[in-house]
Amino acid sequence: MELIEALIVLTEVLFLLAISPLLTGIIRKVKAWMQCRVGPGLLQPYRDIWKQLHKSTVMSREASWLFLIIPYVCFGAMLCLAVLLPVFLAGPSGGMGDMLAAIYILAIFRAMMVLGGLEGGSSFGGMGGSREMMISAIVEPTLLLSIFSVAAISGTTNLSDISEYFAASDAGVLSPSMFLAAAAIFISLMAENSRVPFDNPATHLELTMVHEGMLLEYSGRELALMETASFLRLTLFMVILSNVFFPWGIALSTGAGALTLGFVAITLKLLLLSVIVAVVESVMAKMRLFRLPNLLTISFTLSLLAVISYYIL
Repeated sequence: MELIEALIVLTEVLFLLAISPLLTGIIRKVKAWMQCRVGPGLLQPYRDIWKQLHKSTVMSREASWLFLIIPYVCFGAMLCLAVLLPVFLAGPSGGMGDMLAAIYILAIFRAMMVLGGLEGGSSFGGMGGSREMMISAIVEPTLLLSIFSVAAISGTTNLSDISEYFAASDAGVLSPSMFLAAAAIFISLMAENSRVPFDNPATHLELTMVHEGMLLEYSGRELALMETASFLRLTLFMVILSNVFFPWGIALSTGAGALTLGFVAITLKLLLLSVIVAVVESVMAKMRLFRLPNLLTISFTLSLLAVISYYIL
């Protein structure tokens, strides 16, 4: 049984790695359609990664050996998080991730990205890093409170057990606290992944960029790893929103039929969330930097209300 569970976890990680660039391609394509453009192909992110893997690395004279290590740490952190989350299967065999461990892994990824931006010695990396830390100061408490609300309902902080609880009983899935927490998580998804209105990933405008500012000094294989890790982080946030808050269709056993249904369910939910992200980015404009805390405070308030509403209602 342990071998089967290990194979399932390995398959889940490979699935997330394979589909992450596709989801980014879908977001770009839908945004292009809404702007009456043809846009890049759905497989363009795969081509970009393949091209970067075959290019040589150029380093700044100011960078130390940490500059080359950081992309591997970021990529490894996202792989660890992928192992912890329930993707096809819920329950004790579907994952082993505590929500606090997931938050800490995301914090490690963020800290390494900021350090990578500073290592290059570029002012753009410093600006991007400082903006990233400003955003994270409100996003991290929001993530904790949002998942604490579902942990209070399910009685556990294990993400896979939370998913199993809601999938098996439907208890609390339609409660107000769940929708408030899900809304807060969605805003955090947009903020953590530097999407509009927090940042525009399609530009390199130095006055507004956050995520891209920290990657400007990277090239070659290291840039490919950082981009892949960023694609994977977006997908993992979608998995948390899909399978922790709305785990409909996730498998509760290791049977072939249940796993197939879980695979189809998570694929459809990821595709739907990609379209929703693209639509939200298309109908909203990027906000001014000093107005971002207002939107982040709204997400924190929603997560706080989710916890309060559970104990009141």
